[in-house]
Amino acid sequence: MKGRITDKVRVQHILECIEEIQASIGSQTYADFQRDNMLRRTLERCLEIIGEAAHHISEETKMNYTDIDWINIKGLRNNITHEYWGVDYKKIWEASTVLIKLLKPQMEEIFNKLN
Repeated sequence: MKGRITDKVRVQHILECIEEIQASIGSQTYADFQRDNMLRRTLERCLEIIGEAAHHISEETKMNYTDIDWINIKGLRNNITHEYWGVDYKKIWEASTVLIKLLKPQMEEIFNKLN
């Protein structure tokens, strides 16, 4: 894609993926997740997008939010993308059910401050 995507747009992409993850999981359990290939692929793709968007957020914005683990967000994306044959699905589930809940209010705060 040509042109510069702003931090606000990247944070919006992250928030959209968080919403998609939460809607896709609903009331499903880890056992459901293990059996549902489509759900696994959906969560993987959303986490990839989150990691890529987070990676490209400006250093200035990242420095204003040092409580966010920017490095591990990108690291998970790298694992999914570059080591797809050995993805740890427990990490995918944990990221999608626990870490996303922590990340969402942080991203909402950034989004609101960038307005």
